[in-house]
Amino acid sequence: MNVWSDADVAAALDLDIAIASQRLAFESLGRGEAQLADKVSIRTAADTTLCYLSRLSPRHGAVSKLVAVHPGNIDRGQPAVSATVLVLDAVTGQPTAVLAATALTEIRTAAGSAVAADALAVPAADELAVLGSGVQARAHVRAIARVRQLREVRIYSPDAARREAAAAELAAELDLSVRAVASPEEAVREAPLIAACTLSAQPVVPTAAVAAGATVISVGSFEHHRCEVDAELIRRAAAVVVDDLDTATAHAGPIVQALRRGDIARERLRTLGAVLIGAEPGRTSADEIVFYNSVGLGVQDAAAAHAVLGTL
Repeated sequence: MNVWSDADVAAALDLDIAIASQRLAFESLGRGEAQLADKVSIRTAADTTLCYLSRLSPRHGAVSKLVAVHPGNIDRGQPAVSATVLVLDAVTGQPTAVLAATALTEIRTAAGSAVAADALAVPAADELAVLGSGVQARAHVRAIARVRQLREVRIYSPDAARREAAAAELAAELDLSVRAVASPEEAVREAPLIAACTLSAQPVVPTAAVAAGATVISVGSFEHHRCEVDAELIRRAAAVVVDDLDTATAHAGPIVQALRRGDIARERLRTLGAVLIGAEPGRTSADEIVFYNSVGLGVQDAAAAHAVLGTL
């Protein structure tokens, strides 16, 4: 059985490979090829442990991931999310690989958002607003820059030092104009692409500042009590797209709350996989607001793991 460290995974899973793997994951879901078990979670007041199980297709072995979410790690100088993946052989069911999955989760999440941005954002989108300045925020800038020719990135998070450090790091790395700004409104105003990458239980996207035609992506609303966008954004959105219908309606804070309020019907939700294979529309006009909620799916881990192993 092969054992891969985070460094091994990061070296094997460059962004272009990762984005291709995530496109395949969602298309496989859209075609009904992928199998996805219900997510299992255990929560305490301080942390969350999650378990994912999926199979990309009958040709691929099952993949399981165990995830620990500890927001307090940010103040400890450690990743808020850590994870481990187990890959089984498609024929025998025997374990074939164990992958440290902190880097895998980081990369596949941002790569999945890049696939969504490519499918849903206006083609000319060249400005990106990022709410958050941590690992996922930085990963999203890198990934979305692969699918859109960005002219400017604006980053806001409450800690001025952290947002300034993130902006400086990304500007140097990507040779791109990346600015730390003093408010979420300044970040979001007139931005055609917005990515919320926080662990917030309260809305962080200032809906009043969201322009017509914007695509808003939330990756931090992966539990029913986390909600990076408010009710008004859901009501304004012409299209509400989710990664998986059953998962989103059970776990995604903005979706769970909107359904409970009656602001949206389950039948109005679209899945990214269905959009990618042309079974459902994504954006239908340049002035629509489109909202994409990413809970994070086991099939994304499966596709990323098989990409690392060269078995896609």
